[in-house]
This record gives sequence, structure tokens and C-alpha cells, in this order.
Amino acid sequence: MQRILIIEDDPVICRELRAILERYGYEPIVAEDFNDIIGFALSENPQLILLDLNLPFFDGYHVCREIRKRSRVPIIVVTSRDSEMDELMSMNLGADYFVTKPYSAPILMAKISAALNRAGDAEAVVLRRFGELTLDSGRGVVSRGDKRTELTKNELGIMELLIAGEGNIVSRDEIMNALWQTDEFIDDNTLTVNVNRLRKKLDSIGAKDAIKTRRGQGYSL
Repeated sequence: MQRILIIEDDPVICRELRAILERYGYEPIVAEDFNDIIGFALSENPQLILLDLNLPFFDGYHVCREIRKRSRVPIIVVTSRDSEMDELMSMNLGADYFVTKPYSAPILMAKISAALNRAGDAEAVVLRRFGELTLDSGRGVVSRGDKRTELTKNELGIMELLIAGEGNIVSRDEIMNALWQTDEFIDDNTLTVNVNRLRKKLDSIGAKDAIKTRRGQGYSL
């Protein structure tokens, strides 16, 4: 089980993040003493860190910079700051992703999965299930019973978001932002093509009509 360290001083957000991580099969670790937060983070040896920028004693920039000097652990900044400068500074200091509050749980989970997989951690291979479908993110394979099909990078990203949504609607904008980091300059038809290809692959393993289109809203399983 992957251990994810939450460096966040707001107890309400900490509880929320802990619940989300546990629901998706991760082991959350919550930092409580911020006086030596860098030493604590390194000693816990987590597979990934969720880092707020507004912290007591040292801000998230300092924490990110110091951890990155000694570790390649994936870091996802989760913060209420939403300026381009905050994002730029975070990425320049070594953060893998920048997520603003209030965040979308499916988007956050997709970025956690992507960061773990990119880190090449063998333990980062996680099986996610929804109904009769099982998604192996590490291998890029979705299966139903004894039938399976391989997915492209974009198809895998869409599938991760939909499973993380647990049957709830995931908007087209959320999916496009997750796949291409922007909802601008991307032909809207590009997403439709990727979803239709994913549908055909799911049909091939007996999961016909698994993806539902919510007109004017998005998609769900």
C-alpha cells in the first residue's frame, strides 16, 4: 500500500484528504508537528507528498525546495493560492503538479496516480475497480472477468478519472484539463474521439454502454 504524506495545517482539509486517500486504497500519513516538517517528511519515506503552501514556521516553497534537495519523492502542491506565479514557483522548486482548492477529488486522484506511475515506483501499480471493471493503471489495462484490453495514455487517463468519480459525472473540462493541462486550444472533438475509442475497447470486453454521456455535463460510469 502506497504511503502518502499530507502536509496541511487545516484540520478540516486534513480529514477530507485522509478520507479520500483511504477510499482509494492509499495509506495517509498526516503531519502534526511543523517545527521539523522536513526531517519528518524524509524520515517517513512516503511514496508521495501532498503539500500546502501556507504553513506555520516554513512555507510550502521552503519545504518543497529542501525536500527536493534530498529526495525525488513526487510532490503535489494542494493550495488555495491560484496565481500563475504561485504555480510557476512551485514547479520550478520541483513540484510535480499544482492543484488549487477547492479541488476536484477525481482530478486529484488522477494526478496522484500519474505522479506515482511517472516516478517508476513498482509499488505504485494500483488496481482500481468499479462494478465489473478492473483498471490496472501501471500496465494500462482494463479488464472484465477474463477479458482485457490495452489502453492508450489518453484512454487510461479518462478511465482513471471516471473510476475515481465513482459513478458521478466528470465534466468535459475536468477531463481535458487533466489530459492536456488546459481546456484552451484543444479541439473539443479530440476528447469525443478518445472517449469513443475507449467505448469500443470496453465493448470488446463485454462492458457495453459502460460510459454514459451526460448531455451538456460530461461522462460517468
